Amino acid sequence: MAKERGVFKILWNSFISSLKPRYFRRKLMGEDYYGTKYYEEEIRYSNRQRPPRSFEPINKEDFTQELPAEWEAWLRYRRKDPPTREEIEDNYQLAMTKKKNAGELKQKYSQDNECPTLSISGVKTPGNFPVYEDYKNNDKS
Repeated sequence: MAKERGVFKILWNSFISSLKPRYFRRKLMGEDYYGTKYYEEEIRYSNRQRPPRSFEPINKEDFTQELPAEWEAWLRYRRKDPPTREEIEDNYQLAMTKKKNAGELKQKYSQDNECPTLSISGVKTPGNFPVYEDYKNNDKS
């Protein structure tokens, strides 16, 4: 008899929690440098192994917004803990440094009007393939 009460209690509590709006059950885990907020829902009376994770973009009409790699890994359960503020700032600084260096390289090679190429001595282009008489196009039109 006691088990039946426990089952009914779980069913009742599950029903009541399903009536509550979802935003009351989610916990803000962090925010990225775009302003996107990341949430994790608390799970009660559920058989789920992992709590649902979600995000709320700053611009809800922009479906092409990129997610930072560390937050995407957290959303997909590739990492257990959300990224720290220091980790986010370090990764952002690294990305900005790479972007700056790429811009400098592009500017340097656009002024010289030449791109660095790989040259292999002894190889001629485009005549580096053998030419067979049988396969020549003898079209005289």
